[in-house]
Amino acid sequence: MITLNSTLINVAYLVASVLFILGLKGLTHPRTAVRGNLYGALAMLIAVIATLVDQQIVGFQIIFAGLLIGSVIGVLLAAKIEMTAMPQLVAAFNGFGGGASVLVAGAALMESQLVNTSPHHTFTVSTGVSGLIGAVTFFGSLIAFAKLQELISGNPLLFPGQQVINLLLGLICIGALGWIIIEPETMQPYWVLVAAASLLGILIVIPIGGADMPVVIALLNSFSGLAAAATGFVLQNNILIIAGSLVGASGLILTQIMCKAMNRSLGNVLVGGVGGPVADGAGDEIYDGKVKSTSADEVAMLFDTARRVVVVPGYGMAVAQAQHAVRDMANLLEARGVEVDYAIHPVAGRMPGHMNVLLAEAEVPYDQLKEMDHVNPTFEQTDVVLVIGANDVVNPLARVDDNGPIAGMPILDVDKARTVVIIKRSLSPGFAGIANPLFAADNALMYFGSAKEAILDLVTAIKDA
Repeated sequence: MITLNSTLINVAYLVASVLFILGLKGLTHPRTAVRGNLYGALAMLIAVIATLVDQQIVGFQIIFAGLLIGSVIGVLLAAKIEMTAMPQLVAAFNGFGGGASVLVAGAALMESQLVNTSPHHTFTVSTGVSGLIGAVTFFGSLIAFAKLQELISGNPLLFPGQQVINLLLGLICIGALGWIIIEPETMQPYWVLVAAASLLGILIVIPIGGADMPVVIALLNSFSGLAAAATGFVLQNNILIIAGSLVGASGLILTQIMCKAMNRSLGNVLVGGVGGPVADGAGDEIYDGKVKSTSADEVAMLFDTARRVVVVPGYGMAVAQAQHAVRDMANLLEARGVEVDYAIHPVAGRMPGHMNVLLAEAEVPYDQLKEMDHVNPTFEQTDVVLVIGANDVVNPLARVDDNGPIAGMPILDVDKARTVVIIKRSLSPGFAGIANPLFAADNALMYFGSAKEAILDLVTAIKDA
């Protein structure tokens, strides 16, 4: 065993903390995201090694063996996972973080009972909070994963008395936390707390539909960080408190950004049930006789006279894995002197930054990715907008319907362009479950088909034009 001076351990923790902060800063922009990710990984490596050595838990041989095994698992997972499954992977990571906090806090409480120590209130409160938030995060993330993976329906699941049950479970959790503080010598109150919090995590997420998944993932990410920070107080580990607090705070900020992008409060997201099944014939009045279908050759002709084209990616592009075909199409247009940009809505897709990740994988230049506030004023000077599998984020009802599920949500103003081409399989509604008047607009053309097949046909048509 190698024992390091406590000063060196604290210096290592300080270096790790600085790297965590630099990592978060790097993740705020696509151009620096890879470097930020590496900073975060290096920080975690330093923190783990310093902690293990400080506690004299293992020797360097076992540390490097663990690093090797973990690296192999990480490389295999990174190579195998598809970019379209990134939201599910993030949801799983959030859940694993919460589950780890539950187990570590429980083990610490059990250890205090085995050695017959009288724990301080800081320890018991932190243990209870860690178990509470960790269990909510773990089981909430499992439900989010199941919805994203389509193992269960992505529609909201609502039933009478749901909020009353949630309130009762919350009260049980608070009571169990008080029980832990009063009787820390028994494990029973801890497991009561974990059981109630687990059920609460399930019931919090099941009423949330696909339209609100970016908010859910950001919120669960924050919860996993808060659970880790609470576990840091349990273990009296400063770096765990710092890292958990950074994740918790950044997750809450991201959650607020997502809510603002939808013009909804967090409370409304959690209880609103947006995204239920649409009523049969709900769009007939809007679409009947007004929808104009188009083809790849006709769209290629539009591109032939266009000076500026804006691509609006959505979840349909992600499902079809069409991002590489979209990049090839853009390259063809740029070779002909057409200006091509990509309009990114903050909540497009199933997780924060989903479209940015997909387009970055396809090596689309970062400076062509335009945020909503930047690109909206330019649509009136845009010749063609190509909407690929997006729906709610371009729905004009957000501006005029005061009572709808997307009322007041900031949208991409694609309907102000000269021509809008929408690639979709059908006229089916988006996650919000409402019809889209854009599909029947005078300047809109529907290009029906799978996003990838439609773009590949379009590439062929552009080459032949």
